[in-house]
Amino acid sequence: MANRLASATSPYLLQHAQNPVDWWEWGPDAFEEARQRDVPVLLSVGYAACHWCHVMAHESFEDEATAAYMNEHFVNIKVDREERPDVDAVYMAATTAMTGSGGWPMTVVLDHDGNPFFAGTYFPDMPRHGQPAFTQVLQALSEAWTQRRSEIGAVAENVRQHLTDISGADGAPGDWQVDVAAAVETLAGQFDPMAGGFGGAPKFPPSMVLEFLRRVSEVDSRVPQMLSRTVAAMAGGGMYDQIGGGFARYAVDRGWVVPHFEKMLYDNAQLIGLYARLGTELGDRVARESADWMIRELGTAEGGFASALDADSEGVEGKFYVWTPAELVEVLGAEDGAWAAEVFEVTEAGTFEEGASTLQLLHRPDDTERLESVKTRLLAAREDRVRPARDDKVVAAWNGLAIGGLVDAGVLLGEPRYVDAAIGAGGLLWDKHCVGLDTPPPSGSGGSASERPSVEPGERQRAGVETNTVRLLRVSRDGTAGAHAGVLEDYGCVAGGFLSLVQATGDSTWLDRATALLDTALTHFRAEDGGFYDTADDAEALVTRPRDPSDNASPGGTSAMVHALVTAHALTGEGRFRTAAEEALAATSNLITKAPRFAGWSLAAAATMAEGPLEIAVVGPPGPDRDALAAAARRKPGAVVVVADEAREDIPLLSSRTPVNGKAAAYVCRGFVCERPVTEVADLERTHT
Repeated sequence: MANRLASATSPYLLQHAQNPVDWWEWGPDAFEEARQRDVPVLLSVGYAACHWCHVMAHESFEDEATAAYMNEHFVNIKVDREERPDVDAVYMAATTAMTGSGGWPMTVVLDHDGNPFFAGTYFPDMPRHGQPAFTQVLQALSEAWTQRRSEIGAVAENVRQHLTDISGADGAPGDWQVDVAAAVETLAGQFDPMAGGFGGAPKFPPSMVLEFLRRVSEVDSRVPQMLSRTVAAMAGGGMYDQIGGGFARYAVDRGWVVPHFEKMLYDNAQLIGLYARLGTELGDRVARESADWMIRELGTAEGGFASALDADSEGVEGKFYVWTPAELVEVLGAEDGAWAAEVFEVTEAGTFEEGASTLQLLHRPDDTERLESVKTRLLAAREDRVRPARDDKVVAAWNGLAIGGLVDAGVLLGEPRYVDAAIGAGGLLWDKHCVGLDTPPPSGSGGSASERPSVEPGERQRAGVETNTVRLLRVSRDGTAGAHAGVLEDYGCVAGGFLSLVQATGDSTWLDRATALLDTALTHFRAEDGGFYDTADDAEALVTRPRDPSDNASPGGTSAMVHALVTAHALTGEGRFRTAAEEALAATSNLITKAPRFAGWSLAAAATMAEGPLEIAVVGPPGPDRDALAAAARRKPGAVVVVADEAREDIPLLSSRTPVNGKAAAYVCRGFVCERPVTEVADLERTHT
């Protein structure tokens, strides 16, 4: 029999719709029910592709006895962290503060006002590895609620105060300029010279840190090694899908051999762009393979991109991706099978479980034609396996990242179809995720908003006048937007994606749409110190208003906004965008200085902002000369580049920029200083970088 989650739109919540647990979605009704029954709230947070979320669901939430106890003694709320990152952020901060670590599945127990007094992650069904059984935890919490309520109140108040304290400012006004050399020194001390990456196991792809290093490659002689070693190790290891393209979420070991097999849109969106920007044979190949994979396997019928592929198939993690020597021979024949086993490091002992191996490509063979034939045949054979499930909800922020990655791959690799895919995703975000400000803000607990935004081409207001015309919705599925309000990362990443489309297409419509989103964010998300909160000022009130300036696996809201603001300033010349970017960096400078691994995207922005970014307008008749100038311009780290036939006023960077003697010309400016226009690639490459 289905529970309340049967009417949810989230694939993760729908995975729990048949549980015997009487789940509620997050909202005031659940807390009122707990108040009426005088029981605590049990909050369970996870996401559809989470392996251990599946394990805990099978062990506990599908168990009749456990569910009966939960239903009697708690009001149980299930939350998809990808749909409600604001709820997740607040209670993950509590979990980390109370336990010293965090992760998913996350289990938090709350009082009737949403204050947490207990937190943890995965709990087994039986006592195991020093952990109590989930039922033991539940019994202890229920007993404490009924017999030691005053102690619970004191804990809840302490945690609430802590959450309030850590949501404050983290930096002194005016100190936005970052000591790049100091950040590089810290990163060099954490670099793994043998395996690449930073720190030990597990290893996550440090996409944003690598882009920072790419932009400051001349600062320190160690930077090129850190960058090249890491990108090669990630692409050669088992974390990269050697036959299908795309990266898994992270490697469980130091050497990138065995991944946690789920594939996330946000990782691949960033990595496609990073590898394309490298300008190397390896980078081009990985970017192309991964872009093809993303369009093929995450593309939705509506033009967007799904959130993730599960780690599991047939209930077994990694089964879809791993191989034995015998399986290679079965598909390829004896000779090619043995050759493939050697090339891909597939051994009889195996590198994974039960004698199976992940595929690695540590040394690319000279016979590339044979390699491509083998990869094609293995991919075709793999299609007959049971595929991992797909979380097909479209998340605004991650689709914004996908647009940026595809644009970079498209323009740098000469693949217009990637740009076309990015335009399709942008259209979906505008048509389904953006609503007018006259529409009441989504509550996060129900309802819908469908009024079209009022901003259209040519309506963008300049000179500091705030338009505030567009709100974002966080998710959609099957072309229908959900009710949950967009958070700061949605505004920053979608605006950034739209600004990438301006540069790829020269269509000022995307500039109008991007600046409308930025205006809304500047009005409704800004903090008193110039930084940003993660939720709008009229969003649903939680225990505390979340504010996390750090980057995680994807750019944090603050760093995403900084990049979008800097690009908007370069394209429009509107100083308020640049000022807001500087103030936001200033408010997070302490984090950037102390923990550069968790502020890579802010560091990349700060490095570019120190003297720029380069603003390059390439203007002239279409053809190979203009194409060559545009390609050279786009290879300059952090450059904002727009291309057009002639001078145009709808994109201010193109204003008064004309061809030179009928030839295509590149106009290069940085830091309010412009150089003379150049018509030769060699001259452009010698310009200030």
